[in-house]
Amino acid sequence: QVQIVESGGGLVQPGGSLRLSCAASGSASRITAMGWYRQAPGNLRELVATISDSGHTTYANSMKGRFTISRDNAKNTVTLQMNSLKPEDTAVYYCRVSTPANYWGQGTQVTVSS
Repeated sequence: QVQIVESGGGLVQPGGSLRLSCAASGSASRITAMGWYRQAPGNLRELVATISDSGHTTYANSMKGRFTISRDNAKNTVTLQMNSLKPEDTAVYYCRVSTPANYWGQGTQVTVSS
C-alpha cells in the first residue's frame, strides 16, 4: 500500500503561480511513475503531467511551457510548479503514484479567479 498526501492548492489570480506537492509513503520504494491529473466540474479527469523514475516527463499540450513537474526519488515526492495560470486551470488536482499499481491522492483544489 502507498499513502499519498497532497498540498499547495488554493486561490490565485490569473497570471499567478502555485506549487503543488505530493509525498508518498508506505510501499513507496517500488514507485515507478508519479504524476498529476486534474478534474474540473462536469469534466473527465485528465492528464496534467507525469515523470518517470528516470526523470522522463510528459505534459498535456495545454500545460507545456507553463507547468513543470519534478520529483525527488530519495524523498518520494513530486512537485508541480504552475505558472501563468488561467481560469480554465481551475480544477481539483490529483497526485497519482504507480508501483506500477496506481494510487491516488485525495485531491487539492486550485481556483484561478480574479
